[in-house]
Amino acid sequence: MALQCGIIGITNVGKTTIFNCLSGTRVETSSAAFSASKSNIGVIHVPDPRLYELRKFQVTEKIVPTTVTIVDIPGLVRGSSRGEGVGNRFLADIRNTDALIHVLRCFDDELLPHVDGSVDPVRDIETVNLELQVKDLESVEKKIERLSKIAKSGDKDAKRGIEILSHLKEHFENFGNARDLNLTGEEKKYIDDLFLLTIKPVLYVCNVDEKSVHTGNKYVEQVKEYLKGKDAEVLVIAGKMEAEIAELENDEDRMAFLNDAGLDEPGVNKLVRAAYRLLNLITFFTVGPKEIRAWTIKKGTNAQQAAGVIHSDLERGFIRAEVMKYNDFVTLGSEHACKEAGKFHVEGKNYIVEDGDILHIRFNV
Repeated sequence: MALQCGIIGITNVGKTTIFNCLSGTRVETSSAAFSASKSNIGVIHVPDPRLYELRKFQVTEKIVPTTVTIVDIPGLVRGSSRGEGVGNRFLADIRNTDALIHVLRCFDDELLPHVDGSVDPVRDIETVNLELQVKDLESVEKKIERLSKIAKSGDKDAKRGIEILSHLKEHFENFGNARDLNLTGEEKKYIDDLFLLTIKPVLYVCNVDEKSVHTGNKYVEQVKEYLKGKDAEVLVIAGKMEAEIAELENDEDRMAFLNDAGLDEPGVNKLVRAAYRLLNLITFFTVGPKEIRAWTIKKGTNAQQAAGVIHSDLERGFIRAEVMKYNDFVTLGSEHACKEAGKFHVEGKNYIVEDGDILHIRFNV
């Protein structure tokens, strides 16, 4: 499933460091502003302990976790929408993502100067929001201009579109984001083709120093206060420490490091799962002797569509889905036990797959 999360933020906030930890890549980081010349793309494995629990009840050759694509978009600055810095060319990369991870600098470091002269994560949120709002405003104004020509002939649909877009234009001019509007399905049809930047869901990541990873700090509190009342999740991660954990070669060393830091898992694991939720995704499993695999689907996906995620032939020739719930399978211990207990279900194409479902697709092509 080709879904992407974009990592955005002001330059020099630790975006690429966190990207490297998430994706397992080694993109070079720099303290120099505008040093990046392109967006970096990586694939992150979604940590899911259920996969390893399933292996206790089904001997298998391999375990395959599900993945999400992540894009590290070079830092923005004031005026990026007008071509300042190098940010303007990357706004198109943001447009191609499905959700955004906004990294905020919440640490002091005299050796790493802030592009605006001081650390202020709330100001940084507003700076990025403004640049995205400006680009969205341009998109809306261009469409109003196009519809105005059509509306001159009396086209009612064009007139309705202008009415909705004009309301959105006013919202952007008042420094609002499209995601904050409760748009109806009818209203959305007039803006779907614009791929608005500010309509994308956002997860905020406060990048802190190691000593603040448990309790946060004054900068984290400023962010939480600013976002109070908004439907926004805030995570606290010590990017530098996460990079040190990622450098360790084996799980034993990583766990020892985490225990010393008072953590039970890397912060990036929580970030990956939060990004997964932000994309409105769930996981179903296929279980067998060859592999136990996690598959990604959108919430609300039916069984036939889920079969297509495995292979197009399964969707095309779909007959039925045999379904067990994860909790039933690991509690009872086998497919046979699930059948005996009445926990094995045969479902048709319209069955809505739930998170943790174990599916076996019957098909014929």
